[in-house]
Amino acid sequence: MRTLHIGLRVADLDRSLKFYESVGYEVLGTVPETPLGKLVMLKLPGDDFVTIELVYDPENHPNPGTGLSHLVIQVESMEAATAKLATLGVEAEEPASHGSDDFFTSWIVDPDGNRIELVQWPAGHPDGMTAEDFAG
Repeated sequence: MRTLHIGLRVADLDRSLKFYESVGYEVLGTVPETPLGKLVMLKLPGDDFVTIELVYDPENHPNPGTGLSHLVIQVESMEAATAKLATLGVEAEEPASHGSDDFFTSWIVDPDGNRIELVQWPAGHPDGMTAEDFAG
């Protein structure tokens, strides 16, 4: 088993698409009519598969942003990522260092209040968390 993607219910599809495209996501495809509403499939350029599904139903959208803690996006350079986001009008919290000179996290928030953590791993760290991150 593996996680395929996360579905996010959004209140304003155009506003959310603009935000996620600013972050770097690209639309891979859409499904216009489902029982959930219109679905827009997003992925980052380095991803092989869809990682976020935006769910939009203007007739039935309970409070978006409820029930989700946060998404996490890996960035190569926190400084470059937050600078680029700033030019696109996306505010990021001041990056925080975590135990090394090149391990940083920062937070942004999408238009529906969903929190997104940006992570710059230290040099040589795998692309995701492993058991070694929890050892000792």
